[in-house]
Amino acid sequence: MLTRITQLFPLWAILFSVCAYLQPGLFTDLKSYIVPLLTTIMLAMGLTLTPKDFLNVIRFRAAIAVGVVLQFSVMPLLALGISLALGFSPEQTVGMVLVGAVAGGTSSNVMTYLAGGNVALSISMTALSTLLGVVLTPLLTSLLVGQSVDVPVTGMLLSLVKIVLVPVAIGVALNAVARDRIKQIDPVLPLISMFSIVMIIAIVVALNKDNLASQGLIIALAVMLHNGLGLAAGYSACRVLGFDSTISRTIAFEVGLQNSGLATTLAMKFFTPVAAIPGTIFSVWHNISGSVLAGYWSRKPATATNEKVIETV
Repeated sequence: MLTRITQLFPLWAILFSVCAYLQPGLFTDLKSYIVPLLTTIMLAMGLTLTPKDFLNVIRFRAAIAVGVVLQFSVMPLLALGISLALGFSPEQTVGMVLVGAVAGGTSSNVMTYLAGGNVALSISMTALSTLLGVVLTPLLTSLLVGQSVDVPVTGMLLSLVKIVLVPVAIGVALNAVARDRIKQIDPVLPLISMFSIVMIIAIVVALNKDNLASQGLIIALAVMLHNGLGLAAGYSACRVLGFDSTISRTIAFEVGLQNSGLATTLAMKFFTPVAAIPGTIFSVWHNISGSVLAGYWSRKPATATNEKVIETV
C-alpha cells in the first residue's frame, strides 16, 4: 500500500500544485517550513544509506568518476546554455543553474531499480554527489552566474552543511548503530520523503502563483530540455566510453534526475521566488520523464557484460 502511494508521486505533486495554485492561502504561511522539510528528506535519505554505500565508490570508481564529471559539468552548463538561448532573466537563469549544479536526486535510485540498472552504483553515486555538492553547488553557481547575480557562496556552503551534510551523516550513523530498529521504519521513509517534497512544491507554487501564470510555460520548456538532454548525455557518454547498458542506464538517471527540492530551497533562501520556479517544475517533470523512461527500459533487458572490468578499473 505504501509503495503504491509513493509510486504515484507525480500525481500527488500535480494535485498539490493545482491545489496550491487555486488556493495559495492554504500554503503561503508555511514558507518557513521549506528548510525543515528538506532537512527531513536528507535525514530519510541518510537512514537508507550504510558505510558500505560509500565504500562502493571504490568498487565502481570508473563509472562513478564519469557520472560525477557529467553531473557537475554537463548539467550546470546545459542549464546556463538553455537559459541564455531562451533569453531568461538573471533570476530565472540562477534558478536553472541551481537545478543543474545540485547533486542527483534520490528518485534516481528508484528509477534505476525499475529500469534494471545497477542499484548499488546508483546509491553510491547519489551519496557521493550529495557530499560533493555541498561544496560544488555554491561554487558552480557563483562561477556561472556570479557576474549577473550576487551569489552568497559562504552562506550557501554553510546552509548546505546544515541542510544536507549534517542530517545525512546523522541518518547514516543511526542506520549503522541501530539497523534493526531503522529497518522497521524503512517502508515509511519513502512516504515521508515524498510528502515532504510535495509540500515544498505546493508552498513554492503558492508563493509563485502570479509568476507561474506569466513565466511557467517557457520555464517548463527549459526544464524539459534540460532534463531530456541530461538523460541523453549520461547514457550516450557512457556507451561511447564502453560501459554496458546496465551501467549506462544508471548513470543516465544519476545525471538527468536532479535534487531539485534542494535547488528550490536554496533559491527561496538566497535569491527570489522566481528563481525557485525551475526547481519546482523540475521536481514534477523529472519524475514523470524518469518513470516513462524506466518503464521503457524495463521492457528491454540490460546487459552487464563488462561489469567485472568496471568494478576493478
